[in-house]
Amino acid sequence: MRILEGRGVTKYFEGLRAVFDVDFHVDQGEIMGLIGPNGAGKTTLFNLVSGALPLSSGEIRFKGQKISGLRPHQICRMGISRTFQETKVFGNMPVFQNVLVGAFFGSPSGISGPDATREATQALEFVGLAAMGATPINDLTLVNQKRVEVARALATRPEMLLLDELMAGLTPTEVGEAMELVTRMREKGITILMVEHVMRAIMGISERVMVLHHGEKIADGTCNEISCDKRVIDVYLGEETHAGS
Repeated sequence: MRILEGRGVTKYFEGLRAVFDVDFHVDQGEIMGLIGPNGAGKTTLFNLVSGALPLSSGEIRFKGQKISGLRPHQICRMGISRTFQETKVFGNMPVFQNVLVGAFFGSPSGISGPDATREATQALEFVGLAAMGATPINDLTLVNQKRVEVARALATRPEMLLLDELMAGLTPTEVGEAMELVTRMREKGITILMVEHVMRAIMGISERVMVLHHGEKIADGTCNEISCDKRVIDVYLGEETHAGS
């Protein structure tokens, strides 16, 4: 079953084409990778799905319901949450309060203080930061700030999670731990769409991969299909593989 679907998704910035006529879908329960060179339109597509940017044309549907045109908080409360390419945390709050915001924000009909506290606590336990709730967020390492952002997204109780370069800047060991975390989220029933440049992660846990180049979709298939696609190799994988990513 398709949980997310886009038709003719297009976005212009003052005449500059960022995403153009992209058709895509994500199946419920899958981990789907989204790759492409820098500037390919990957984060722009995330911003269109999450409502951070309006579409120039096209349509996006979530569980059959049109979400293009809705505000980010409305889309979040329907069941789509996200992380960001550059970690966005509340620097003046400790870890627990950062996650608690997600629990309150993600409820479509209101949530009690005790219930929000429970959601935030469970999310921190899930990402392995239960003991750091009182720690100032700015005292955390990059990998733990990323985990806080994931916990905040999980506290909204999403059915689908958009992960924007979760593994950027991490060590190989941390990448492995992040891959395990993503797999465990899928096992909880959360559908994952992830932008990533770390090919080890994309090829290791994605069931399907979509490739963007200059805002257009140039490929969509299994990891094996993508890795053998000559156009994808020419515009992206050859360079990435040579770089050792």
